[in-house]
Amino acid sequence: MAEREGRNISKLTKQTLAMILAGGQGSRLHELTRWRAKPAVQFGGKFRIIDFPLSNCINSGIRRISVATQYKSHSLVRHLSGGWSGFKPEFGEFVEVLPASMRVNNDWYKGTADALYQNIDIIRSQDPEFILILGGDHIYKMDYGPLIAKHDRTKADITVCCIEVSAEEAAGAFGVISVDENGRVLAFEEKPEVPTEIPGKPGRVLASMGNYVFNTKFLYEQLISDADDPASSHDFGKDILPKLIESHSIYAYMMGEDDNRTYWRDVGTLDAFWEANIELLSFEPELDLYDTEWPIYTAQMQLPSAKFIHDDEDRRGSAVNCIVSGGCIISGASLKNCLLFSNVRVRSYSNIENSVVLPNVTIHRHCKIRNAIIDRGCEIPKDMEIGYNRDEDIARGFRITENGITLVTPDHLGQSLHRLR
Repeated sequence: MAEREGRNISKLTKQTLAMILAGGQGSRLHELTRWRAKPAVQFGGKFRIIDFPLSNCINSGIRRISVATQYKSHSLVRHLSGGWSGFKPEFGEFVEVLPASMRVNNDWYKGTADALYQNIDIIRSQDPEFILILGGDHIYKMDYGPLIAKHDRTKADITVCCIEVSAEEAAGAFGVISVDENGRVLAFEEKPEVPTEIPGKPGRVLASMGNYVFNTKFLYEQLISDADDPASSHDFGKDILPKLIESHSIYAYMMGEDDNRTYWRDVGTLDAFWEANIELLSFEPELDLYDTEWPIYTAQMQLPSAKFIHDDEDRRGSAVNCIVSGGCIISGASLKNCLLFSNVRVRSYSNIENSVVLPNVTIHRHCKIRNAIIDRGCEIPKDMEIGYNRDEDIARGFRITENGITLVTPDHLGQSLHRLR
């Protein structure tokens, strides 16, 4: 029976086209997304956020994937072309980029639904039976096969992925759904300030993950109807789902329903981004990046191994409870509770604690840094202290979060990598 069910899921995933919506600005990440889209932000030492939904698709047996881009997409497109272009078109496999290109009118993508509507002719050319719509800006592992199988089994028009979170976390941030005892969606609220709680679970709500399965023909009908509505903002959560709940069959799929995977993070704020990266340093993190059964793929740079040099009493290259990526050189510096991305250089006598350091950063001698996010390409001058004196950090123009995390970018340091003049 299990084998038959597995074959059924395999057939369904082959009939599915995944559409990843990766045009988000990520404004709550502030300067971290000034020059890149949120899905292109680095995560976990060597990955980018977009790698997680892409890897979920590949691991789930879905190999027809389109990625809709819009906001400052250059680094995202470069990453996709460099790391995700090795598919076999003769086998019907692809990861293709769908940039906002005014295909049907003179507008850029006006919302999540409009992003699909403007590419409806491309979707039609693939003739899929199901459309799997995914957000491109969350960190999680998920097998989409059982999701699509449940959608097919329940004869749903739409299936909405959801996860249980606290009401406090969901307020004003996530769409919230209410379901009956069979999992049928009864109501959908788009980012309510006071979310409806799960009956019998005070303080807990069902949050939409922004992932949906549609029957393809039904999706076409709804996209066209929505495009013809001048009052619509052309968004799935705001417009399409609330309008269809009473008249159509919409079901919820609970993350973890078919396995034990319940890790899901919206790293949409600087505090959440720092915390999710630092969580990876724990002995048994919820998100296991060393899991060979569900690997996360990415563009692989050819780099030498990390190197630690000098072993004097006051000048020892060391890292305790850290992740240090390829190409890094720790030269007589001390690291504790840090995550270093590729090609980071830390010079002698520097001390770094509780920090996330993105690729191609150089930290010169005698620096002290704690509770920080150091953006890609920064060159931290000799003797600089970050995270020790709030007033001094503010005076330098650094951004300090509500939880006391300091963001430093090349622009903050007057080292602009994106010269406009």
